[in-house]
Amino acid sequence: MTGRPSRRQLFGYAGAAAAGAAVTGGAVALSHNSGAVPTRTPLPRDLSPYGEHQPAIAATSPKHAELVALTLLPSTGKAALGRLMRLWTSDIVALGSGRPAPGDTAPELAVPGVALTVTVGFGAKVFTLPGLTRPRGFSDIPVMSHDRLQPGWTGGDLLILVGADDAVSVVHAVQRLVADAAPFAKPLWRQTGFWNATAPDGSPVTGRNLFNQVDGTGNPAPGTPEFDSTVWAPDGSTTLVVRRIKLNLQTWDELTRSEQERSVGRKLSDGAPLTGTAEHDELDLEKRDADGRLMIAENAHARLSHHSVNDGRRIFRKGLNYVHDTGATRESGLIFLSYQADLVSQFLPMLARLDAADALNEWTTTIGSAAFVIPAGFSEGGWLGRALVG
Repeated sequence: MTGRPSRRQLFGYAGAAAAGAAVTGGAVALSHNSGAVPTRTPLPRDLSPYGEHQPAIAATSPKHAELVALTLLPSTGKAALGRLMRLWTSDIVALGSGRPAPGDTAPELAVPGVALTVTVGFGAKVFTLPGLTRPRGFSDIPVMSHDRLQPGWTGGDLLILVGADDAVSVVHAVQRLVADAAPFAKPLWRQTGFWNATAPDGSPVTGRNLFNQVDGTGNPAPGTPEFDSTVWAPDGSTTLVVRRIKLNLQTWDELTRSEQERSVGRKLSDGAPLTGTAEHDELDLEKRDADGRLMIAENAHARLSHHSVNDGRRIFRKGLNYVHDTGATRESGLIFLSYQADLVSQFLPMLARLDAADALNEWTTTIGSAAFVIPAGFSEGGWLGRALVG
């Protein structure tokens, strides 16, 4: 047996100095044989891990993603959580640049050019630790009348959301992050999903869910003042709601195409509102057809979620399709992701309105629910979550 220290000895218990060196090393990385090699230059598809905000939030939805919620171990207090955040920060910087994480047991799986991102969140229990304070506007999600929540998809003290263009890279990054968290937290649930936000010609598109709906059209555009006011809290953080929604594809397929469109309030062909001709046309909620009926029905999803009927409230929604196979049985659905600066004042009133009257409730069932604070980003030499737990 050699005297070489383990990964956990180096980072899990060595404190800020050792982890800080891993985060800020920058110029070189240690390969699997401990020889110094130049840092690889990220390809254009890779996002910088640094910035005022965690970068994946405003980025295009990934082709492949995995979410893992973790439960804090009883021994994990504020100081230990800070050590985990330093450790994860070193992983995020390395893997996002296509380099092996320090101590990586499969360094060949760390490759550049796959747009790998990691988003980290804190659940409500984190803010019950001595020395921490729950941010304003954050709470758990109450159980809605149409919810049929399953413990295996609900809650969590910590969240990691890993996305990339390559599924192997996602699996590898999750493996590293979960292994490094072992002294501090254990997995509670895992969800995997996929999304296609690219047209055949390579141009970006909104993407479709498994109901064949163009999903996410009404979002504020990243980089605009509207987006910033919707998503970012003053400290650069945001909140994330994760809802696992089972879709009843069998009964949905029994509807006519016009019935499907009327339940949503948008055309299936291109996502245009039933009152318009193009995807991003504004909804005309007063327009009626020749028979005097509202063209966008009172219970249409697009109406009930529109900011004009929610006192101006907006959210930034993203989604991941999922399939879950058990033998010959397949469950299909949507992992709904909602980012907003203030969960209590922005998201919860909208959720209550949809729960009460949304036409889609007949074909959808929420079976998982969780909420997290997403800390602000970090600069080179810093670490994730420092403003909350440092």
